[in-house]
Amino acid sequence: HVLVMSATPIPRTLTMTIYGDLDVSIIDTLPSNRIPIKTYLRGDSRLDKIYEFIKSEVDKGNQAFIVYPLVEDSDKLNLKSAEEYYKKLSEDVFSNYNVGLIHGKMKWQDKENVMLEFANKKFDILISTTVIEVGIDIPDATVIVINDAYRFGLSQLHQLRGRIGRSNKQSYCILVAEDGIIKSNYTKDISLEYLSKSEIEKYKSAIRLQSMVKYNDGFKLSEIDLKLRGPGNIFGKEQSGFPELKHANIIDDSELLFKSKTCAFDIVKNDPKLSLPHNKLIKSVLLRDYQNHLIFSGIA
Repeated sequence: HVLVMSATPIPRTLTMTIYGDLDVSIIDTLPSNRIPIKTYLRGDSRLDKIYEFIKSEVDKGNQAFIVYPLVEDSDKLNLKSAEEYYKKLSEDVFSNYNVGLIHGKMKWQDKENVMLEFANKKFDILISTTVIEVGIDIPDATVIVINDAYRFGLSQLHQLRGRIGRSNKQSYCILVAEDGIIKSNYTKDISLEYLSKSEIEKYKSAIRLQSMVKYNDGFKLSEIDLKLRGPGNIFGKEQSGFPELKHANIIDDSELLFKSKTCAFDIVKNDPKLSLPHNKLIKSVLLRDYQNHLIFSGIA
């Protein structure tokens, strides 16, 4: 038996429960001493106020993460970088505070040392890339600011948010994007249920960020992520994309799929090798369509 645990289930994992490869148990309550994280969406023009808020939290003895999508400046992408803003913020806005830097291009020993120093409160503020999305507990970290947040996936945003809120202190996740992007995409409430496929594609980033503001529940966010980008290939390596089902849609027809799963389990239970005459057609279609992929079927 294998127990698979995740605080941030990805669409592929969620789909494996639908297909019957995994049974699922949901723990939907916070630990007794935790407070739900408050999440906000703000434009770049509010950064000065955000920095002042970080200072007020640090002055209380707390710590903060500030996350950027890039390690260094890029000529091709108009996005903020960790190295550029580490220099700006440590020398100016946060010159009276201890500021650290961590990113994926550092040696693993250096990254580990920075995280240990942050955990030991040698740094008040940690400038980083997404390298911090998994790591050690920092109970005093109460703020995470995610810059250019529209560039991140929903599971990744939720994973980053999970770096805070690990004590009985109120914690805050602030998603930041350019003012123009905020005004053109995020000022109206977008309901995923009533959008066409083309509209979902158009408003993907807006749906992700609005969902982050609305929900702290990783399972709910995974369901939304599944609708946005699909489960990928259960028999392969792809983590996104929609399966080619002839008579069902994995999102809209989940009830039908659960019934189909029950029927499939009954068939295999009574005829594991599909050798009975009335199951030979199923076996031939299975081998015809999936023979080249069956090698992946045992990989979770």
